[in-house]
Amino acid sequence: MNLSVVIITLNEEANLGRTLASVKPLVADGKSEIVVVDSGSTDHTVEIAKSFGAKVFVEQWKGYSAQKNSAIDKATGAWILSLDADEELDPQLQQALHDLLETLDRLSALDNKADARSLTTSDIGPGADFSGLWIPRKNEFLGRWIRHGGYWPDPKLRLFRRGKGKFESRAVHEDVQVDGVTRHIQFGALLHHSYPTLSDYIEHMNRYSSLGAEMVVAKGKVRFSAINIVLRPLATFIYNYFFRLGFLDGREGLLLHSYHAVYVSWKYSKAWELSRPQK
Repeated sequence: MNLSVVIITLNEEANLGRTLASVKPLVADGKSEIVVVDSGSTDHTVEIAKSFGAKVFVEQWKGYSAQKNSAIDKATGAWILSLDADEELDPQLQQALHDLLETLDRLSALDNKADARSLTTSDIGPGADFSGLWIPRKNEFLGRWIRHGGYWPDPKLRLFRRGKGKFESRAVHEDVQVDGVTRHIQFGALLHHSYPTLSDYIEHMNRYSSLGAEMVVAKGKVRFSAINIVLRPLATFIYNYFFRLGFLDGREGLLLHSYHAVYVSWKYSKAWELSRPQK
């Protein structure tokens, strides 16, 4: 199938084995590969990656986008599947991608491009004329799959032709930019084992709010604003929790959207802090 699965890691021994086990059926053909770019793990992350036959590169941390693009640059497959170390493919997605990649492999062998464009796989969705594929993602919070409030289906552009996709240069919340047509897969999901505890979530949001603040400041000086620090977070909570039905996810939904609103406040508070004259 000529696929490259690319992952960046740092101390991911608790997650990486699960992720790599879920892609193993896709790289078992001998033509595909797993590329892991590690930024100096001190646990067993590298050993776990090598046990699955991954090509491991240890590099200094350069930021999320740069690190992921470094992994992409090392890939040799015709198609690239970019995953986070805390994600896995559910069985339906494994099968759907396997069937799709096999179909694309057959199409690439056809001489008549018109025939290739006309061939589709009805049980998967996209035809052959695309450069990137959106995959739905399920997000786990405190042991519960979040299904409302904008967290499902949460499509992510993760499969793309080599040479057609790169992560945009952003400090945080980076996305793949694909040159060409993109489509959506119809079956299966990425399972995102994101925040098993509140402490994990708060630590993550603290780090991301700092990076987000840097992005805000890069656009210009930020004044102290009650709108950004109080009203914007409140509006975010009301929109996601009530209008996008986040309340249907129970106690976990209440906590998730409450703390997400706090993250928004932190981001603009930190942006103001960064903009203040240094004493």
